[in-house]
Amino acid sequence: MDYQLTETQQAIVDIARQIAVKKIKPVREHYDEKEEFPWPVVDEIRKADLLGVYLPEEYGGMGGGNFELVLAAEQLSRACGGIALAAMTSSLCALPILLCGSDEQRRKYLPDLASGKKIGAFCITEPEAGSDATATKATAVKDGDHYVANGTKIFCSSGKEAETYVIFFSTSPKRGARGLSAFIVEKGWPGFEFGKKETKMGIRANSTYELVFRDCRIPKENLLRAEGYGLFVAQGTFDLSRPGVGAQALGIAQGALDETLAYVRMRKQFGQSISSFQGIQHMLADCATQIEAARSFLYTVVRAMDREFNPAVRKAIDEKTPVYEAMDKLGSRRWTKESAMTKVFCSDTAMRVTTDCVQMCGGIGYMRDFPVEKFMRDAKITQIYEGANQIQRNEIAAMMIKEAASAEKIAAGLA
Repeated sequence: MDYQLTETQQAIVDIARQIAVKKIKPVREHYDEKEEFPWPVVDEIRKADLLGVYLPEEYGGMGGGNFELVLAAEQLSRACGGIALAAMTSSLCALPILLCGSDEQRRKYLPDLASGKKIGAFCITEPEAGSDATATKATAVKDGDHYVANGTKIFCSSGKEAETYVIFFSTSPKRGARGLSAFIVEKGWPGFEFGKKETKMGIRANSTYELVFRDCRIPKENLLRAEGYGLFVAQGTFDLSRPGVGAQALGIAQGALDETLAYVRMRKQFGQSISSFQGIQHMLADCATQIEAARSFLYTVVRAMDREFNPAVRKAIDEKTPVYEAMDKLGSRRWTKESAMTKVFCSDTAMRVTTDCVQMCGGIGYMRDFPVEKFMRDAKITQIYEGANQIQRNEIAAMMIKEAASAEKIAAGLA
């Protein structure tokens, strides 16, 4: 398909693909097996300026949008979802700062994330607060010019390798969801430590850590937006970031199909290539069709999002105001439904495709020394993190019901 990419967008695809083939593919088995953070590869991605493709030029980025981020993430994930996540996880830290940060916060933190000088991370999950972020127990209590943070966060991607974090604490536990607040936290602050490193089924090249806070003092100027707006920050971030998970899933699916197609053309049974068997051909056709459908949907949604979000970013920079305020002034809509749809559709596609690819490859597809098995393990997490797909379906249905109710009111007013 010709998706009518600009010259810059095509260059992003080409550079990311080149890194995937030359730098990621030869070492993906090593980093998956050893569960080491792939610093040498991340450095190659950083030097190629791929970490800031979606950020404004004022902050050291390339001046693109979410579509450029999706293009890069897809191509890197085509070689390894874990290594791609190690490189692209900074975007999940940068997006809430871009969306809800003040002019000062943006200028302080975004340039280092755009250049890759620092890796970013985002953590909202706790042992009792996963899909239900309102159950957050970690607290941040105001004390003069600081907040004193205590509690534990889990499942933080790039946890120990990151240097800048967006972390969520309850600043008013009695207020429940309205007591959640978001903060920018820096590595090395007294009272901020690392706990357990998780051993995972997939994306093993990206480290996942427990974060522990014991009387960690966070400057009050590092509060994002205002007290009690943490859920707003999280939801707004996920509206922007979930297509990135879709892109990761899409790349994983395409990578698995690439390897499978090469294998079935070479593998012979009953005196002929197994790619000549109709059963295999039908599976190949279904996989390719599902991937292309997912790609078309993802690209369409992200381009539409950028047409609204990018002008708001420009307005916010010019006026030195938060981006969410500029979005309100411009009448920008929320993309909760469509963003959730991209994650659901792309990740479910990745799981179906990688499962079928293992099946088409037969016994070798189940072996650790053959890459298709790894793609299947990596695909699974895309159905779970940044909101399990069951939660995404709740979000989609809720927005559908809200839109239907709104349409009824409009129709009644016109009658």
